[in-house]
Amino acid sequence: MNLLAIDVGNTNITLGLLQDGQWVATWRARTISEKMPDEYAVLVRNFLRNRDLDYEDIGAVAISSVVPPLTSAFVELTRQYLEIDPLVVSHTSNLGIRIAIDQPQQAGADRLVNAAAVVKLYAKNAIVIDFGTATTFDIVSADGAYHGGAIAPGIGLAHDALVVRAARLHKVDLVPPPDPIGRNTIHAMQSGLFWGYVALVEGMVARLKASMIAQGIGEPIIVIATGGLAPLFEEHAAAIDEIAPNLTLDGLRILYELSLS
Repeated sequence: MNLLAIDVGNTNITLGLLQDGQWVATWRARTISEKMPDEYAVLVRNFLRNRDLDYEDIGAVAISSVVPPLTSAFVELTRQYLEIDPLVVSHTSNLGIRIAIDQPQQAGADRLVNAAAVVKLYAKNAIVIDFGTATTFDIVSADGAYHGGAIAPGIGLAHDALVVRAARLHKVDLVPPPDPIGRNTIHAMQSGLFWGYVALVEGMVARLKASMIAQGIGEPIIVIATGGLAPLFEEHAAAIDEIAPNLTLDGLRILYELSLS
């Protein structure tokens, strides 16, 4: 059976096609909350046709979304075009984890999906860093609990805000400059954005680890990074132990399987 997993983020929508237990294709599209279900249906069909498939070849759909208008749009799309009732992840879903936070209904579906994936795939105390529009840090314990975490502006958001609010600054590539001491405006911006963000990541990981240990969520603690911008930091943030590019898609697969039990 072919599973179509859909993760709707604030900036991008990631889709994955699972065949015989393997992700055989992944696609990314811009998040446009004003788009109608019919418009996204055309996009999904085009993606599938690149794999010589069509709607009728999809047997199940799992959706994680943090954009409410598009949650309903993709539900309508899957019901109308694929004739499938999708799994839509929320705090009330069978997640296979305990949500140990004050207000479970406020937890983003993507964060819960990532936590469920880490519990199943790693079974370790973990910090999950998801680099997206926001950068989220989520705490998962080996006993299967999601403990919350922290939310920071994503590096792209910080970059855009700096350019918009500073009249003489313009967009730059988000890469490390030749030296942390920028000797021109471009390199100075790259240093502040890139190395400043690495410092944010490493500083947050250190503080979160200390808090986890103080709360009895002891070492060893693995740090897993995911999200579209995760590879940007793989070689430069020593705090990151592993990059898991398909963590959210794997979580959707795991939760779909749980929904069958």
